[in-house]
Amino acid sequence: MKKAILILLCAALPGAGLASGGEHVKLDAVKIDLSDKASLQRGARTFVNYCLSCHSASYMRYNRMGEDLGISDELVKENLMFAADKTGELMKTAMPREDAMKWFGTAPPDLSLVARSRGPNWFYTYMRSFYRDDKSPSGWDNTVFPNVAMPHVLHDVQGLQRAVYRIEKHETESVKDGKKVKKVTEEKVFDHFEIEKPGSMTPQQYDESIRDLTNFMVYVGEPAKLVRYRIGIVVLVFMAIFLVVAYLLKKEYWKDVH
Repeated sequence: MKKAILILLCAALPGAGLASGGEHVKLDAVKIDLSDKASLQRGARTFVNYCLSCHSASYMRYNRMGEDLGISDELVKENLMFAADKTGELMKTAMPREDAMKWFGTAPPDLSLVARSRGPNWFYTYMRSFYRDDKSPSGWDNTVFPNVAMPHVLHDVQGLQRAVYRIEKHETESVKDGKKVKKVTEEKVFDHFEIEKPGSMTPQQYDESIRDLTNFMVYVGEPAKLVRYRIGIVVLVFMAIFLVVAYLLKKEYWKDVH
């Protein structure tokens, strides 16, 4: 019972800790391809180097990840393990919860299920929507998640960008004392980003890097998908061979009938 409650709480954490607001923001579509192991490996590298210092993926073990993505235990130890000693350990952050609360005002959520709870498009858009905001405690804000507590850990890669908003006016009518009254309201709507300082990657390269990271987070949310894909291919091949055999048997059995 306790384990079930823990799973439900972890599933809800990304929604509460990462994704508040941004409900009317247009989400960019991202192509997910779990058969692209090179993309998954690059995404794993980005996650370990930039995300794992604060966020855990505590439903995933290093050796399971290595086996699924075609990475040997030796390479996992050398390149992807900075917060654990054994490959059989879970991918947990080394940051104490108390320190996270003091620095960020909230404990960073576990990201094991973020791609499942919020969707790949949300995560992909969120990671590309940070911008500088001197009024924010962290110095950053996000158009998908306004007033986000998380700083932009990839700013040196993406560069510094500024959010440009436009004002939209909306006119409404109401009846007061038998007379029509028009009311005009103004709404601040996000329009586009402007790069103030380039990062180490071009915008296209950064988008591709975040696509790889999103691909990896989708895998982490349901690693059994890769197993199902492999089994599915075997089943389809078997069915194709069986269809030919069944057709030949049918011809053999019925050749004398005609």
